[in-house]
Amino acid sequence: MEINELKELIDYGTLGVLGLMGFVALLFSLERVFSYRSLDLAGFASKKRLQIALTRNLTMIATIGSNAPYVGLLGTVGGIMITFYGIGQDGLSETKDIMIGLALALKATALGLFVAIPSMIFYNLLVRKAEVLETEWEILKEGQGEDQEV
Repeated sequence: MEINELKELIDYGTLGVLGLMGFVALLFSLERVFSYRSLDLAGFASKKRLQIALTRNLTMIATIGSNAPYVGLLGTVGGIMITFYGIGQDGLSETKDIMIGLALALKATALGLFVAIPSMIFYNLLVRKAEVLETEWEILKEGQGEDQEV
């Protein structure tokens, strides 16, 4: 495998994985938003079942948010290694060629952060909404208990 083929494999592989991670995080985040909007709190007799319904897919969003920077960093390290390997094969290189190789390698880290930051924002907002819905369920159940006592 030539160095250019390896460089493209690392580049497109990393960008592809990060693109997929971003798509999945967005898809699950939207699923949670629509699920929370249509949730019937009165339909849950058990707090545990409500918690299961509220936290579905949140783990995947958090996992993507926490691991996307590492995938980006892995792509950057691979790109830097390929750049240095190319320098070693060709002997002394122009500074321009080295800088272009390093700059292109760093785009993987930038994309990893671009996926991670919104994922973690969505995760935190969704966890807070789940906590609010759980509290609203508790208030609803307390109100039903008071109605039964009267």
